[in-house]
Amino acid sequence: MSKNITLYGIPNCDTVKKARVWLDGQGIAYTFHDFKKAGLDAAQAQAWLQDVGRDVLVNRKGTTWRALPDARKASITDDAAAVALMVENPSVVKRPVLFDGRQYHVGFKADQYQHIFEK
Repeated sequence: MSKNITLYGIPNCDTVKKARVWLDGQGIAYTFHDFKKAGLDAAQAQAWLQDVGRDVLVNRKGTTWRALPDARKASITDDAAAVALMVENPSVVKRPVLFDGRQYHVGFKADQYQHIFEK
């Protein structure tokens, strides 16, 4: 069964690198979407929010988030505000985002990916 698997992230992110190595090692074909170069649009961010909550998707521990003015951070109170922030500054997205052909997943752990691809 062929699936349309996409990994979203930025190439120099350590967690993205680990996910790519794992996928390659398992022989799983995927498309890599570098949202630093290819961008991130509101429709894509909205699609992610269908499967993943904004509190997971917006990385509040990263340097990009910490560099935001407090007023900007405080303004992220709903999905629309989160989408606007992610489109404006894709580095605030917790990476990687994986589309397994059915739904979206955020982050990488080998056992998590093993479980996703066993289905």
